[in-house]
Amino acid sequence: MEFNLTGIESNFSLIDWCIIIGYVIIIVTVGVYIKRYISNVTDFIIAGRGLKTFLAVATMIGTELGLVTVMYSAQKGFNGGFAAFHIALAASIVTLVVGLTGFIVVPLRRMNIMTIPEFYERRFGRDVRILGGAILAFSGILNMGMFLKAGSIFVMGITGMTEAIHLKVTMSVLLGMVLLYTALGGMVSVVVLDYIQFVVISFSLLATSLLSIKYLGWHNIIDTVSRLKGQAGFNPFHSEGFGVSYVVWMFFLGLVSCAVWQTAVIRACAAENTRTVKKIYIWSSIGFLIRFLLPNFFGICAFVYISQHESLKSIFIPDVGSVDSQVTLIAMPVFLSQILPAGLIGIISAGMLAAFMSTHDSYLLCWSSVLTQDVVAPWFKKGLSSKTRLLLTRIFIIAIGIFILVWGLWYPLGEDLWDYMAISGAIYFTGAIALLVFGLYWKRASRVGAYLALICGFGAVLGLKPVQVLVGIDKSSAVVGLIVIALTIAVMVVGSLLFPDRRRPS
Repeated sequence: MEFNLTGIESNFSLIDWCIIIGYVIIIVTVGVYIKRYISNVTDFIIAGRGLKTFLAVATMIGTELGLVTVMYSAQKGFNGGFAAFHIALAASIVTLVVGLTGFIVVPLRRMNIMTIPEFYERRFGRDVRILGGAILAFSGILNMGMFLKAGSIFVMGITGMTEAIHLKVTMSVLLGMVLLYTALGGMVSVVVLDYIQFVVISFSLLATSLLSIKYLGWHNIIDTVSRLKGQAGFNPFHSEGFGVSYVVWMFFLGLVSCAVWQTAVIRACAAENTRTVKKIYIWSSIGFLIRFLLPNFFGICAFVYISQHESLKSIFIPDVGSVDSQVTLIAMPVFLSQILPAGLIGIISAGMLAAFMSTHDSYLLCWSSVLTQDVVAPWFKKGLSSKTRLLLTRIFIIAIGIFILVWGLWYPLGEDLWDYMAISGAIYFTGAIALLVFGLYWKRASRVGAYLALICGFGAVLGLKPVQVLVGIDKSSAVVGLIVIALTIAVMVVGSLLFPDRRRPS
C-alpha cells in the first residue's frame, strides 16, 4: 500500500475478530452443504430458473451491494459531497423504468437464455457469440480485479492493521473460502447465501447511518460540506464538481448495471417468469438507490469527521497538493473504526464482509459461466456434456480467483475506484448496449453491424489511466465512455444498413 496508517487508532478488538470468524465459518459451511442440490449445469448457473420475486430481489441487491460498492460509493461521497447522490438517483430511476417497461430484460427471459452472448448467437451467429463472450469475460474479470484491493483496504482501515503481509494473508483466506462454496454450490449457493448476506448488510448499513448522524449531528454535516466544498458539494452539474457529461454518463451506467451487466441480467434469466422479472426490477430500484446513497453518506460523514481532526486532516485532506486514490478509499473505514464501539464494529464489519463475499461469489460464477457457455462450448459442434461444463466452470472460477488476487495487488489505481469500475466495464457494455437494443428492437440489425459495435466498444480501454499515459491522451473516463457509446451505435446502424444479413431473423 502507498500510505502509512501508523498511529491511527481503531476500536477493533478481539471480540470483533471472533464475530467475524464465526460468521465466515457459518457462511462457508452453508455454502458447501448446498452442493448436494446441484445436479446439472442449469441448476449450477441459474438455479433451475426457479427464483421468485422476493428472493430474486434479495440476491440481486446482495450481489450489487458488495463491499467494493460500499467502498467506491463512500469514496465518491468523500470527494464529491452530497452531489454524489445523483449517482444513486440515476441508478434508481433507470432500474424502475426497466421494471415498468421490461426493456431488454423481459425479451431475454422470454428467450430462456442463460448468458447475454447466448442471445448474440441466436440473433447474429455463433462467431459473434464467441467474440462477444470473450470481450464480456475480459471486461468483467478486469472490472473485478479491484474487488480484492478494495476489501483489503477496508480491512486495513477498520482493524488498524498496518502490515501489508497481514492484509494479503487475510484477504487470500477470505477469497479462498468464497472460491470453495461458489465452485461447489454454484447459483444455488449464491442465491441462498446472498439472501443471508442481504439481511446482514441491510442491518449494517442502517445501523451505521444512524450512528453516524448521532455522532456528528445532521446540521454539522450539512454546514461542514457547505463550508468546505461550497455549491460543488451539492450540485452535481457544478463546473468544479462532477459536471454535465458525468451526470449523463451515470444514467447510461444505471441502465448498464441493471439491464446490460451480466451479473444482474442472470437474475432475470433465473426468474420464474417474465412477470416476476418486472417485479424484481421495480422493487430492486429501491435497492439500487440505497446501494449508492447510504455508502455515499458514509463517505460524506468520513469527510466531515476527518476535517475536524487535525491529525487525520493532514493525511486525507492536506492544505497543499492532492492525495492518492487509495488514501481517500480508506477514509470511510478509518472513520467507522473510530466512532463504532467494540462488539458493534465486529457486527458491522461482518456485514461489510458479507457484502464482499456476496459480490465475489456472483461475479466468479458469472464470468466463469460466460467462459464455459459462450467462449469454449460453441467450438464443439457436438456440444459438451453437463458434467464437462460443470468441471470447466469450476476450473474457471479458480483461475479467475487467482487472477484477481494478482491483479488487485499489482495494478496502480490512479483514479477513483468507481471511475475505474465504470470504464473497465465499458469495454464490454458500450458494444453490448448496441447489440442488445438494436438486436432486440430493430429487425435490420446485422451480423456485420454487431461485429463492428463489439470491436468499437473495445476502444473504451482508452479510458483507463495507465493506457492514457501510454498513448498520451488526457480525457475523463466519462467523456471517453460517452464517445465510445455514440460510436458503437453509429457503426451498428451504418454497418447494418451497408451490410444487411441475407436472411432476416424471425
